[in-house]
Amino acid sequence: MAVIRGDRQALGRPGIPPRWTAGSKDGAGTAFSDASKIWFTLWKGILTEIYWPTVDAPQTRDLQFLITDGQTFFHEEKRDLDTSTELIDAQSLAYRIVNRDPDGRYAITKQIIADPLLPCILQHTMVECQSELVDSLKLYVLFAPHMDRGGAHNEAFVMEQAGREILVAHRGEAWCALGCTIPFTKLSCGFVGSSDGWTDISQHLGMQWEFDQAVDGNVALTAEIQAPSHQDSPSADGEKQRWEFTLGVAFGNTLQSAIATLFQSLAFPFEERLAIMLDEWKAAKEISHNVIQSTSDEGQLFASSCAQLIAHEDKTFPGAFIASLSIPWGEAKGDEDLGGYHLVWTRDMVSSAMGMLAAGDRVSPLRALIYLSAIQHEDGGFPQNFWIDGQAYWKGIQLDEVALPILLARKLAQEEGLETFDPYVMVMRAASYLIINGPATQEERWEEASGYSPSTLATNIAALIAAASFADKRNDSETADYLCEYADFLECHLEEWTVTTQGTLVKDIPRHFIRILPIDVSDTQPVENLDSATMVLNNQEQGARMEYPAKEIIDAGFLELVRYGIRRADDPLIVDSVKVVDAILRKETPYGPAFYRYNHDGYGQRGDGGSYDVWGTGRLWPLLTGERGHYELAKEIISSNRNRRKMGPLLYLHVLERFATKTRLLAEQVWDREDSPAEWLKFGCPTGAAMPLMWAHAEYIRLLRSIHDGIVFDRVPEVEARYTASSEERICTNIEIWKPNRQPETIKRGRKLRLQAPEPFTVRWSLDHWENQLENKSISTKLGIEYVDIQIGNDQQSPIEFTFFWTERGEWEAQNHQIIIVD
Repeated sequence: MAVIRGDRQALGRPGIPPRWTAGSKDGAGTAFSDASKIWFTLWKGILTEIYWPTVDAPQTRDLQFLITDGQTFFHEEKRDLDTSTELIDAQSLAYRIVNRDPDGRYAITKQIIADPLLPCILQHTMVECQSELVDSLKLYVLFAPHMDRGGAHNEAFVMEQAGREILVAHRGEAWCALGCTIPFTKLSCGFVGSSDGWTDISQHLGMQWEFDQAVDGNVALTAEIQAPSHQDSPSADGEKQRWEFTLGVAFGNTLQSAIATLFQSLAFPFEERLAIMLDEWKAAKEISHNVIQSTSDEGQLFASSCAQLIAHEDKTFPGAFIASLSIPWGEAKGDEDLGGYHLVWTRDMVSSAMGMLAAGDRVSPLRALIYLSAIQHEDGGFPQNFWIDGQAYWKGIQLDEVALPILLARKLAQEEGLETFDPYVMVMRAASYLIINGPATQEERWEEASGYSPSTLATNIAALIAAASFADKRNDSETADYLCEYADFLECHLEEWTVTTQGTLVKDIPRHFIRILPIDVSDTQPVENLDSATMVLNNQEQGARMEYPAKEIIDAGFLELVRYGIRRADDPLIVDSVKVVDAILRKETPYGPAFYRYNHDGYGQRGDGGSYDVWGTGRLWPLLTGERGHYELAKEIISSNRNRRKMGPLLYLHVLERFATKTRLLAEQVWDREDSPAEWLKFGCPTGAAMPLMWAHAEYIRLLRSIHDGIVFDRVPEVEARYTASSEERICTNIEIWKPNRQPETIKRGRKLRLQAPEPFTVRWSLDHWENQLENKSISTKLGIEYVDIQIGNDQQSPIEFTFFWTERGEWEAQNHQIIIVD
């Protein structure tokens, strides 16, 4: 049994408040094998967050070397060395890092992998230094655990087991052990900012403190690695000396399991573990679709994107894809912000699944659909975001996240990828949820505003038509017709709800789509007047303007209408809206065009280069370049100029490839102004937001597949056939819908009024101020929705008045409702 080396207690408990690390990673990896339930990230030449035993559970802050000659210099890898990170193999997620002394005296080369057989991260290290530095060079490993998703209340120990001294940390039942293939000569644990190794070595140019225990705080572990002068035969190369060793960081649910895993992983040559990992990733290449002829980088970003999507799926909960192995601006976040992006967002997850499907993998997307079916709420909804066990994190309702699983099911059916799984119940419950809770969404895809969103409405319309196709295949024409009629209701209100006729952003373009018509979803009789609506923007600096006319805030979410086939790419309204986007949101970078989410966005790096923290300035989003590429493809498909076919979308595809880093990662946001060397920010390069972002990688793969096929990959055939297949102008369905959460005050003459509710009812109604009364019992649907249709005559003048008798409750509603008839 392992024992604590001694009883020397570290000073300065609990240490400074814990923080995470930067969200913009240089690498993110795991083994391909499900046997290795561990993930790692890299930044500035060092290991940062390690996730175990699930992809949503970070256990560390960082691990790096401290270097000194004991007299003249002290170096910290992430701050003081020139660093370069690259993939060892284009098909794998194994990395090589070279960190060099700016004065050329030494270099540290590291190869980092996840052990393909065990929950252990292996870092094979080669140190090369000038001969005259060999006797004085001292190398220390500094390790900051954040066990069980947090940096507070950790415990650290120097322990002895089987004649070896190692470093151990834990919180609760999560344990980790740090060891090396060559002996540690000194070991210590302390509290960050007071008695940790960085404080010790930076002050003393050597390790003077050797504490045995640091209990209940923000802890760090430190060890000196035996120098080459104490080894029998360090290898020589001219005037340079080098030595090699492997560090391991292993995890377990008990102290013994963590130590046993560490010893087992370090017992085998690193080269053998590396070879196994590379072979497994090369085998994964077989899922790739043959689309790389359209790329400008010989398929490198495509291969990396596929690997990253695979890596972001959990290995205990198959089908659970997280948004990113990163915590955006983590250096400004502590234990109070547990989420980061290592959570499941249904929107991002469906995007990842669609990306894998576009790459030729039908198994992973099916796992994703089955996983979503297993965590769907009984009412058909999905959490805004959640841990991989299904536990909700944020509690918002985003209707696009309810619609997108339906579209994934439809695409899998189209690709003959459902196998024996039947998604029908999931699809119908989700469709019912959309009808009962829509059309206003509590949050749109940017998670900041409620109301009528073009992008959310696009997913809802497409999903309802897709759900109808499932009903049709069951020969349930009544349910299919009902779904289509509600989709038509939404489609016919698009312009009324989301298009301004008094736009002021671009001269001579008064009519265009906006970002969202703000609506309080708890308001049963919202004012649906876009041109008079006011929007309050989030993430604004204190004292800055927050309120704007809704007609003056635009994003490119309306392009989703083209993506799914609801509007033609050459629709004059779409074309004019694109012009406004280009004037307001488009910016040329050194790599090509990029786009902001919306004007006056506050979610992003601050102007002085500081981290986003409550407020900031929205920067450019590469994934929006991919979305624009899909629009350009849709436009060129219907263009008469066949010679230019695919040239527009290829431009945006290749811009995405240029946005990728050396390790083939795509960022959530890139810097939008000239280089700022003091803040490390470069024009067109990643900010401190999330990287890699799976939404961006999936969008790239889908665009590549779309260009290869000559058709937008996400296009829903039934949607296109219903709304845009004909070149003739579509006539909107003649229907208005009243329901408990949206009670319109007016209806046009000649329209059909549909009264619907999620429970049986009888409606008593009158067209002549109750002089004559009629009653209708509600018609049941298989969606758990009841309805009654009332036709309003072309000559009707008086309002329609009505009240409800709720059948199951056995009671009349204690009020009358009225809808005014208008022209």
